[in-house]
Amino acid sequence: MITATYDIIVIGAGHAGCEAAVAAARLGSRVLLITMDMNKTAQMSCNPAMGGIAKGQIVREIDALGGWSGVVTDASTLQFRMLNRSKGPAMWSPRAQCDKMRFSLNWRYILESTCKLDIWQDFVTEITFRESNISGVRVSMGAEFSAKIVILTAGTFLNGRLFIGREDAEGGRIGELASHGLTEQLVSLGLKSDRMKTGTPPRVDVRSIDLSKLEMQPGDENPARFSYLPYPTAIQNGHPQKNCYIVHTNPEVHAILESGFNDSPLFTGKITGIGPRYCPSIEDKLRTFAGKDAHQLFLEPEGWDTYEYYLQGFSSSLPLDVQMRALRAIKGFENIRIFRPAYAVEYDFFDPTQLHATLESRVVENLFLAGQVNGTTGYEEAAAQGLMAGINAHLKLAERDPFVLKRDEAYIGVLIDDLITKGVDEPYRMFTSRAEYRILLRQDDADLRLTEKAYSLGLADAYRYRVMQTKYEAVRAYTDAAETVSVKPENANPYLESIGSAPLTTSKKVSEILTRPDTSIRDILKIVPRGTFSEVDERIQNQLQEEVGNPEQNSEISQLLQMIPFRENHTADKAFIIQQQKDEILEAAEIAIKYKGYIERERRLADKILRLENVKIPDDFDFSKLTALSIECRIKLERYRPKTISQASRISGVSPADIAVLLVYFGR
Repeated sequence: MITATYDIIVIGAGHAGCEAAVAAARLGSRVLLITMDMNKTAQMSCNPAMGGIAKGQIVREIDALGGWSGVVTDASTLQFRMLNRSKGPAMWSPRAQCDKMRFSLNWRYILESTCKLDIWQDFVTEITFRESNISGVRVSMGAEFSAKIVILTAGTFLNGRLFIGREDAEGGRIGELASHGLTEQLVSLGLKSDRMKTGTPPRVDVRSIDLSKLEMQPGDENPARFSYLPYPTAIQNGHPQKNCYIVHTNPEVHAILESGFNDSPLFTGKITGIGPRYCPSIEDKLRTFAGKDAHQLFLEPEGWDTYEYYLQGFSSSLPLDVQMRALRAIKGFENIRIFRPAYAVEYDFFDPTQLHATLESRVVENLFLAGQVNGTTGYEEAAAQGLMAGINAHLKLAERDPFVLKRDEAYIGVLIDDLITKGVDEPYRMFTSRAEYRILLRQDDADLRLTEKAYSLGLADAYRYRVMQTKYEAVRAYTDAAETVSVKPENANPYLESIGSAPLTTSKKVSEILTRPDTSIRDILKIVPRGTFSEVDERIQNQLQEEVGNPEQNSEISQLLQMIPFRENHTADKAFIIQQQKDEILEAAEIAIKYKGYIERERRLADKILRLENVKIPDDFDFSKLTALSIECRIKLERYRPKTISQASRISGVSPADIAVLLVYFGR
């Protein structure tokens, strides 16, 4: 018996499921989100942080598209750091430690406040079909729900199994049951499945640690935020940042850990899944880097009101007694107590090369997959996939063109293209090195790249679009003024000499001075005679005052202001918010001026390469008849079925010579 009818059903309320459900519902679809535990919404199963290298760029892209991960992060932030500030802006990556309980609570608030979105607590045992078409799902308690599209975002729960030493039990997280039946059903329908492994470190009681023996790692002096919307984060609104700490292992720790290797499921063969190369367990590190005397660990807070801390870098599946002895051999940890041990998780995933660029299955129509079920790792990668799956599921129902981001438009585009063209041989994690156009994909301008697209879709609202327009009108005003306003040597030289830069002999444009190392637009504005820049400043100040002064008039902002801890933000200092907006504008203008040549060169290169996107390959093309292609190339092209020559060029095993053959054949 059908309990209720929906347009879209989302299975799993992790980071991918939450973004998918809210996006589809806000676009107009009736959505049911099914989760095994409503109290674990968007649970931070592992590290209590969002962002990091390349991951921070993804969160800002999600926000620019009208997603909610950035907003929730800002509402839950304990500490903020902009990583890689010593490098160029293409490498700057925001990262925030979060209160994991507030993070989950804030996400649940958004879900429950979203129109056309219902939630059901149970686990799905079967996707139902009417003839060959998806008709809905059946859950363990016998209820059936009807829908035309299903989005699977089950994380690590599909046949999940937990390991500590020689002990193992079913589960997707410690204390939570695994989900059974879906993998077997989808494999019977033609999807390819395999196993992956991830792990998590122990959670420790910070009261049992001598913090004076550890190296303190504070947040930024002037912390920024993830969302482009103009309001402060929790820490910008008066909450003091919480510190993280750096600690190191030592040879004694290593010897204790190695004594447990015979009981490690990684080495005994009990775990067969592929583990993450870039976030390995501590026993993996000792085996791979056998000659290293110490490994760096990070002690990170899990919340405002808890003594529970996360020991990043100490993921393990070793026996509990070995873990405890090793921890107590670390300086400052001599009397440590733990809340939870480290453990490994093994789970099912599906081959992402069987997906379209929309994240719809090539094998089962109207089935979308997002998150760790596609072989990725990380909250940010999951949330990005969920957002794109939710958007495209709605667009398919509405019979509208799909929404696909290209590699020069977003890290999200790089992520999905990598998955569907290259597949995964380990849990996929995003890095800046994976993006060939990373100068174009900076964290500061994700709103410029993506918000107009989201506004056209109907996901970003008018207020968000207006905020973006105001920002970049201001950026253009500053960059235009910098191209026309000159500074005389007598005004510039004291400043230039103070930073060790050669003095001017003739007047120079502000833009020319800014291209010098160590110069700052804020400093240069102090030495520019009043005039053009003063007029720009005054005009921008007035625009921001009008825009920031009445955010409550917008329904989305009103909703945000009701969120914990935003209830207190109704009285936030508007002058602070305006100054924050202006600082972002000045930073964006400075980057645009300083790196103009690099940006334009990369844009030309991207345009040249991406012309190959216009050379389409028919869906039913028989690659075997092109004998001029290498045998490996023909096998790979038949397997991955690329849509364009550009996509074919990114498949491992397809050489430049093969691409030349394809171009000749298709008339180029």
